[in-house]
Amino acid sequence: MQAKENPNPSLPWPKRGGLLHSPLLPIPHGFTTREGGVSPPPYDSLNLGLSTADSPRNVLENRRRVLAVFGHPPQAGLLQVHGPTVHRVEGPGEWEGDGLLTATPGLLLRVSVADCYPILLYDPVQRVVGALHAGWRGVVAGILPRALEQMYSQFASRPEDVRVAVGPGISGAHFQVGPEVVEQFAAAGLAFYYPDPNQSGRYLLDLPQAIRAQAQAGGVAPKHYWALGRCTYADPLFFSHRRDRGQTGRMWAVIMLPDG
Repeated sequence: MQAKENPNPSLPWPKRGGLLHSPLLPIPHGFTTREGGVSPPPYDSLNLGLSTADSPRNVLENRRRVLAVFGHPPQAGLLQVHGPTVHRVEGPGEWEGDGLLTATPGLLLRVSVADCYPILLYDPVQRVVGALHAGWRGVVAGILPRALEQMYSQFASRPEDVRVAVGPGISGAHFQVGPEVVEQFAAAGLAFYYPDPNQSGRYLLDLPQAIRAQAQAGGVAPKHYWALGRCTYADPLFFSHRRDRGQTGRMWAVIMLPDG
């Protein structure tokens, strides 16, 4: 069923909730929640995903509210494919892949999530920012290590300078997978899974610990690693594709180098 358009899309944002921030990132950035928008259930209310069955008018109004916080800057976005491809970008547009890096001030990078993990990167010395979309396929394929390698090789970033901030995503307690997924993580040396005590032959996959381990292996200092630590499946403040069986909205993680 097509969702009805909200009759009053002029309400200011954020009405409630608003953006969540990392104390490691003293530049414009944020992780959206599901609060403060105009979309009706099951996309209530700050749905930012045009690929959902929500009214495009609602989604565009929700996006306008978020972008207004940053002054409506040019944006770089992704056609996300759950892989390890990271693009170096210098201007607005949309790229197929799951990661973006830029040294261009005033360009807003954004990724879309609803259980996968958003990862924001920042090098204050070389003035580089990044945004990654990391689901289980992206993690096992090494999107974070790939992004760090590109920061080191293409922007002359040093590991000790890079900050990593991880937003909300599905926790290990709620992320059940089959043996075929576990085999891929084992082959990648990411043994962050354990048998599901409630169902034989199934496993619980701890993506946050895998992401943390990859950051540390990439040289990121523990003091420069931050994770929100909130589960999209368990917390109603967030959209969750798995909890809501696909009938849900999308959130953004955004970051931008300020001018000057």
